Amino acid sequence: MSAAELALGRAALAAHPVSLAELNARAELLARHDNSYVVPVAAFEDFAARLVDPRRAGGPFRVLAIDGLRRFRYRSTYYDTPGLRTFHDHRQGRRLRFRVRERVYQDSGERQFEVKLKSGRGETVKHRQRMARGAHPLDGARHRFLADVLGRSYGIGVPSGLLPSLVTDYRRVTFTADGERVTCDAGLLVREPASGRTAAASEGLVLVETKTRGHLTEADRLLHEYGLRPAGFTKYSAGLATLRPELGMNAWGRAVRSVFPQARDAVPRG
Repeated sequence: MSAAELALGRAALAAHPVSLAELNARAELLARHDNSYVVPVAAFEDFAARLVDPRRAGGPFRVLAIDGLRRFRYRSTYYDTPGLRTFHDHRQGRRLRFRVRERVYQDSGERQFEVKLKSGRGETVKHRQRMARGAHPLDGARHRFLADVLGRSYGIGVPSGLLPSLVTDYRRVTFTADGERVTCDAGLLVREPASGRTAAASEGLVLVETKTRGHLTEADRLLHEYGLRPAGFTKYSAGLATLRPELGMNAWGRAVRSVFPQARDAVPRG
């Protein structure tokens, strides 16, 4: 097990548990502002200890626990057009951008079809639909759901030719307090289904995301104290840029290369 995964486990055990029902009641945050950080293990361990400190004003952050588990295995399959519209819209910072994915919670087998968009206020807005076992992610029900979300949100139709473009696997621990969530991921592995190419994230880094209805959280401020700033990319864009460096990385190239050692020799294209 990597240093990052071990640190994740220790941080989870140090916190008091919170149930999924209570977490959703306090901070479901389907519409939220979020920031992503690339955090070295040593900084992460200190950061997590400060979150769960019982002396924290307002009380310590608690950790999501389900059936005795505090660290969960996630798998996401992303769908994009043959020309990778989703990837390029994000790389270019387009206002009307979205991501389509199937998420599998591997410990329970639960499946969700999800559409993530940006609102006019810069929020990330998630729409999701639970999937039955055996259902295809792009069947008629999912196509109608996607069409409804894109039509109501952006006034556009479903792009043609959606195909699996990237699969991500990782382990996650989720902390919550004061209407915010902090998700902490380690062991990230990305795979491009079409080519079979894979890449693994650095074993010495934890990927931290802050999620809140506001803009700057206490967790953000703590991370800033370690000299860390938002990385500005998603797992989808970072993973695909790593496996296909000819696509370009733009402003987040340096952060991507810090996460994926395989990308360090790649030359980002404007």
